[in-house]
Amino acid sequence: MKATGYSTWQGTWKEGVGTLSTESETLKDKPYSFSSRFEGTPGGSPEELLGTAHAGCFNQALANNFGMNNFVAQSITTSVAVDLGYGDDGHPAIKGVHIVTQAAVPGISEEMFRHCAERARTNCTLAKLFKCEITMDATLNGI
Repeated sequence: MKATGYSTWQGTWKEGVGTLSTESETLKDKPYSFSSRFEGTPGGSPEELLGTAHAGCFNQALANNFGMNNFVAQSITTSVAVDLGYGDDGHPAIKGVHIVTQAAVPGISEEMFRHCAERARTNCTLAKLFKCEITMDATLNGI
């Protein structure tokens, strides 16, 4: 299976504008620019898409880890913040990734929950792409 994303760009790095799209049209022609990536102005960013993709990947990995231990999640909610900054060489770089997840899992112990969350943090498919520290806050919600 291949998942395909698309982007357009016109102009210079700092003054230009572009769009981000997916083949499935889940995302279609979302505008982005230097300022939406680096200065927090409205618009999309490739890093925001990475965070979304990582959150989805993490949730499935976590559900899989629960299943391998005979648990089923009632709910999993995850956000992933991708910290974009500049490296020592002055070029843009992903400085870190931080996962915040909450799950409701009937019958699971805190220890087993932590084990499953840690495995998902380090082993989900997208986590293996990052060359930076991936930190996590994981909360087991009472049921």
